[in-house]
Amino acid sequence: MPPVTVAGPFGNMSPQVAKMMEQLSKGYYGFLPSEVWTPNVNLYETETDYRVCVDLAGVEKEKIDITLVDQRLVVRGQRAVPQCPSPPRSEPEQGRMKVHLMEVDHGAFSREVELPHNVIKESITARYTDGLLWIELPKK
Repeated sequence: MPPVTVAGPFGNMSPQVAKMMEQLSKGYYGFLPSEVWTPNVNLYETETDYRVCVDLAGVEKEKIDITLVDQRLVVRGQRAVPQCPSPPRSEPEQGRMKVHLMEVDHGAFSREVELPHNVIKESITARYTDGLLWIELPKK
């Protein structure tokens, strides 16, 4: 897909800059999440199980909910707006910070994955490491 450019007072802009300008034109409320976002998922299969990897960087483990609904694995939760770390104590505080671009999804999220019929539902396990949620689904 060719890159999208926007003609305007500044000539052609990259898609990222165009998105930023669109957000800025909406004002402060354009930065608030209006929908549930969908995290990216990788699916793997071994001889003994299926493995689901969900990209949840920056999400607190306690904010993740995993449920089974019929033959669907449902992962839901909440991610706060990323906060810049405070400067070292040796550097003076810089005051208020303006937001120029906000592409890191935040707020409520939800992702569903259809499960194969040969999964032992009672033996599903999950672990959260380095911002990745790994769910293991043993085969019958």
